[in-house]
Amino acid sequence: MKRFVRILERLQLTVGIIFLCIFFIVIMMQIITRHLGISLIWTEEAANYSFIWAIFMGAAIMVNRREHFNFDFILKNLKGKKKTSLSIFNDLVLIAFNTYILLLGVQVAVEFWNYTWASIPEMKMGYVWISVPIMAGTMLIYSFSHLIDHVQAAKAKEVSG
Repeated sequence: MKRFVRILERLQLTVGIIFLCIFFIVIMMQIITRHLGISLIWTEEAANYSFIWAIFMGAAIMVNRREHFNFDFILKNLKGKKKTSLSIFNDLVLIAFNTYILLLGVQVAVEFWNYTWASIPEMKMGYVWISVPIMAGTMLIYSFSHLIDHVQAAKAKEVSG
C-alpha cells in the first residue's frame, strides 16, 4: 500500500506541476499579448482551469503529507494512546468529508460534462470538474493509508503496553 501511495503522490505531484506551469505560461502569454495589442480570449479560462487543477492536486498531496486538515497544536501536546486516538479521529473525519466531496464531485462532473468553455467550445467543462472527484478520491486513498498505519500503531501499543 505504501508503495502505491508513493507512486500515486508522485503522479499527482507531476500533474499538479504541469498544470501550474501551464498556468504560468498562459498568464505570461496574456501579459505579453496585451502589451502587443493582441487579444487572446482563451487565456483567462485556460489560466483559471489549470490553476484549479494545480490547487486540487496540491491539496490532495498535502493531505498525504499530513500538512493539511490537522490539529497540530493538540497533536504536538499529546503522547501515546491519546495522540493515536486523535490521529484516528482525524482520519475518520477526513474519510467522511472526502466521501461526501467525492459523491458531489462525481455528480457535478456528470451534470456539467457537456458544458463547454466560453472561449473554446471544443473543450468540455467536464475536464475541469473531473478534478474534484480525482482530488477527493486520492484524499480518500491517502486517508485510508494513514488510518491503517494509525490502527496498526494503536494495536502495537496495546500489545507492548
